[in-house]
Amino acid sequence: QLQLVQSGGGLVQAGDSLRLSCEVSGRALNYYTFAWFRQAPGKEHEYERVATIGQSGTVTYEDSVKGRFTISRDNADNTVYLQMESLKPDDTSVYYCAAGLMPTNFNFWGQGTQVTVSL
Repeated sequence: QLQLVQSGGGLVQAGDSLRLSCEVSGRALNYYTFAWFRQAPGKEHEYERVATIGQSGTVTYEDSVKGRFTISRDNADNTVYLQMESLKPDDTSVYYCAAGLMPTNFNFWGQGTQVTVSL
Protein backbone atom coordinates (compact mmCIF):
# COMPACT_ATOMS: atom_id res chain seq x y z
CA GLN A 1 0.00 0.00 0.00
CA LEU A 2 1.31 3.43 -0.94
CA GLN A 3 1.14 6.33 1.51
CA LEU A 4 1.39 9.95 0.42
CA VAL A 5 2.01 12.67 3.00
CA GLN A 6 1.93 16.26 1.83
CA SER A 7 3.61 19.33 3.23
CA GLY A 8 3.98 22.92 2.19
CA GLY A 9 1.24 25.28 1.20
CA GLY A 10 -0.02 28.32 3.04
CA LEU A 11 -0.97 31.92 2.44
CA VAL A 12 1.09 33.96 -0.01
CA GLN A 13 0.72 37.10 -2.07
CA ALA A 14 0.24 37.24 -5.81
CA GLY A 15 3.57 36.85 -7.56
CA ASP A 16 5.09 34.79 -4.77
CA SER A 17 6.45 31.27 -5.02
CA LEU A 18 5.65 28.15 -3.06
CA ARG A 19 6.75 24.53 -3.07
CA LEU A 20 4.55 21.60 -2.21
CA SER A 21 6.04 18.27 -1.20
CA CYS A 22 4.58 14.80 -1.29
CA GLU A 23 6.54 12.20 0.64
CA VAL A 24 5.87 8.69 -0.59
CA SER A 25 6.27 5.47 1.32
CA GLY A 26 5.45 1.89 0.52
CA ARG A 27 7.12 1.44 -2.84
CA ALA A 28 9.70 3.10 -5.09
CA LEU A 29 8.53 6.15 -6.98
CA ASN A 30 9.36 4.92 -10.44
CA TYR A 31 6.59 2.31 -10.38
CA TYR A 32 3.98 5.06 -10.48
CA THR A 33 2.70 8.05 -12.35
CA PHE A 34 2.25 11.02 -10.03
CA ALA A 35 0.08 14.05 -10.45
CA TRP A 36 -0.93 17.16 -8.61
CA PHE A 37 -4.62 17.99 -8.58
CA ARG A 38 -6.39 20.98 -7.14
CA GLN A 39 -9.87 21.69 -5.94
CA ALA A 40 -10.94 25.31 -6.08
CA PRO A 41 -13.21 26.95 -3.48
CA GLY A 42 -16.86 26.16 -4.06
CA LYS A 43 -16.08 23.37 -6.53
CA GLU A 44 -16.57 20.27 -4.44
CA HIS A 45 -15.98 17.05 -6.33
CA GLU A 46 -14.22 18.91 -9.13
CA TYR A 47 -10.54 18.08 -9.30
CA GLU A 48 -8.37 19.77 -11.86
CA ARG A 49 -5.16 17.98 -12.75
CA VAL A 50 -2.45 20.61 -13.04
CA ALA A 51 0.73 18.58 -13.47
CA THR A 52 1.75 14.99 -14.15
CA ILE A 53 5.04 13.13 -14.10
CA GLY A 54 5.08 9.70 -15.64
CA GLN A 55 7.10 6.64 -14.75
CA SER A 56 9.63 7.58 -17.43
CA GLY A 57 9.85 11.14 -16.17
CA THR A 58 7.70 12.70 -18.88
CA VAL A 59 5.88 15.76 -17.56
CA THR A 60 2.70 17.48 -18.69
CA TYR A 61 0.90 20.57 -17.44
CA GLU A 62 -2.51 22.11 -17.57
CA ASP A 63 -2.44 25.20 -19.76
CA SER A 64 -3.06 27.73 -17.00
CA VAL A 65 0.07 26.67 -15.08
CA LYS A 66 2.48 26.08 -17.95
CA GLY A 67 5.65 28.08 -17.46
CA ARG A 68 4.82 28.73 -13.80
CA PHE A 69 4.58 25.29 -12.15
CA THR A 70 7.16 22.53 -12.22
CA ILE A 71 6.57 18.97 -11.12
CA SER A 72 9.55 16.86 -10.19
CA ARG A 73 10.46 13.83 -8.19
CA ASP A 74 13.47 12.83 -6.13
CA ASN A 75 13.79 9.07 -6.18
CA ALA A 76 16.43 9.10 -3.45
CA ASP A 77 14.16 11.02 -1.07
CA ASN A 78 10.97 9.32 -2.27
CA THR A 79 9.38 12.73 -2.68
CA VAL A 80 7.40 14.42 -5.43
CA TYR A 81 7.40 18.19 -5.61
CA LEU A 82 5.33 20.94 -7.15
CA GLN A 83 7.24 24.20 -7.47
CA MET A 84 4.84 27.06 -8.06
CA GLU A 85 6.02 30.43 -9.32
CA SER A 86 4.24 33.69 -10.10
CA LEU A 87 1.22 32.60 -8.13
CA LYS A 88 -2.14 34.16 -8.91
CA PRO A 89 -5.32 34.44 -6.85
CA ASP A 90 -6.90 31.95 -9.27
CA ASP A 91 -4.39 29.37 -8.04
CA THR A 92 -6.10 29.37 -4.65
CA SER A 93 -7.18 25.78 -4.04
CA VAL A 94 -6.63 22.70 -1.99
CA TYR A 95 -3.83 20.80 -3.70
CA TYR A 96 -3.57 17.03 -3.69
CA CYS A 97 -0.82 14.74 -4.84
CA ALA A 98 -1.90 11.43 -6.27
CA ALA A 99 -0.31 8.27 -7.60
CA GLY A 100 -1.37 5.48 -9.87
CA LEU A 101 0.06 2.66 -11.90
CA MET A 102 -1.76 4.11 -14.90
CA PRO A 103 -1.86 7.82 -15.81
CA THR A 104 -5.64 7.70 -16.01
CA ASN A 105 -6.30 5.98 -12.71
CA PHE A 106 -5.00 7.47 -9.49
CA ASN A 107 -5.61 5.14 -6.58
CA PHE A 108 -3.54 6.81 -3.90
CA TRP A 109 -4.01 10.33 -2.62
CA GLY A 110 -2.36 12.67 -0.18
CA GLN A 111 -4.33 14.45 2.50
CA GLY A 112 -4.49 17.77 0.67
CA THR A 113 -2.92 21.10 1.48
CA GLN A 114 -4.41 24.57 1.22
CA VAL A 115 -2.78 27.19 -0.97
CA THR A 116 -4.23 30.69 -0.72
CA VAL A 117 -2.99 33.50 -2.93
CA SER A 118 -4.03 37.03 -2.02
CA LEU A 119 -3.81 40.17 -4.12
